[in-house]
Amino acid sequence: MVASSSEPTATADREIVVSRVLDAPRELVFKAWIDPQHVAQWWGPTGFTTTTHEMDVRPGGVWRFIMHGPDGVDYPNWIKYLEVVEPERLVYNHGGEDEGQSDFQTTVTFVDQGGKTALTMRAVFPTAEARDYVVKEYGALDGGQQTLERLGAYVARM
Repeated sequence: MVASSSEPTATADREIVVSRVLDAPRELVFKAWIDPQHVAQWWGPTGFTTTTHEMDVRPGGVWRFIMHGPDGVDYPNWIKYLEVVEPERLVYNHGGEDEGQSDFQTTVTFVDQGGKTALTMRAVFPTAEARDYVVKEYGALDGGQQTLERLGAYVARM
């Protein structure tokens, strides 16, 4: 589901926003997001698997990983954490092969809803064209929704 707010943001034309209410407490959902053993079980769109090479979840820490596509293609990725507020929020820069060159910045929020978790993932790209490119070429909007669906199914089993 694409999230919307009552007020458009200054970056709305450069954003991909996906959200989902997960049937699990936010502490558990947050842990599933920052523990490489958990992440390996759900990260990425349907059909993808993930291999983590390094995951240091703290401001300035880096997560280096490879997403393995169902077509056999490997996609090197890195994330550099800017903000970690457990169990409420993660803010990070996310890039591909060219480490150090951020493709976009993501903020993930985890809001308690009576034992469930309202999770929102907001990716902001440098330009509207960059956003449109990843939506068209990589299916980023559908991929984000599928990723949260996989996370929801995973935490429901935990």
